[in-house]
Amino acid sequence: MYAHGIHVAQHTPGTGRMFHVNHETGGRIHSTDPFATPEQEKSPIRRLRGRLAAPVTLWTAPGPAGLTVSSMLVADGAPGRVLGLVDEESDFYDAALTAGRFAVSALGPADQQLADKFAGLMPAPGGLFAGGDWTETAYGPVPRSAPTWAGCLIDTKRAYGWAMLIEATIETAEFAGAGEPDPLLHFRGRYRRLDR
Repeated sequence: MYAHGIHVAQHTPGTGRMFHVNHETGGRIHSTDPFATPEQEKSPIRRLRGRLAAPVTLWTAPGPAGLTVSSMLVADGAPGRVLGLVDEESDFYDAALTAGRFAVSALGPADQQLADKFAGLMPAPGGLFAGGDWTETAYGPVPRSAPTWAGCLIDTKRAYGWAMLIEATIETAEFAGAGEPDPLLHFRGRYRRLDR
């Protein structure tokens, strides 16, 4: 065990085996990712991006397929547009291009596990869409826990940095109205919520 504490090798009589004992009572779970790249070793670009708070959204397409996306923005206009950077090796990218459409759902603080599953950071037994509560739309499944979503039609795609930039037209949008939860944000490698 590598939680906080001192590790001592001890011999188990009669077995010839050693085991480790943590003599400090009550190990602690670290609040940071022990496998994360140390701050001083990150590129300046990653450090800059990490300091810009970003919305956590779920992009889904018929298939179904989905991906957690934070590198995105909405451009006002007539029509309104959505731009997002997605992984071209993701199932979502292939499904969205095949369908020519996708849904963007704004996630809230209660959706952290959902975001981690679709980002590939958490196991999803039975598949990404198993066990969830979804509303089927022409643009892809939308989680019922995310009351604000938009249906988008793909206009163009192109390589942009190490990702693919998808530009799309917003064809429809739905909102929760009163009682809508605060957005889930990503800042410096962690999920955050608005501090009112």
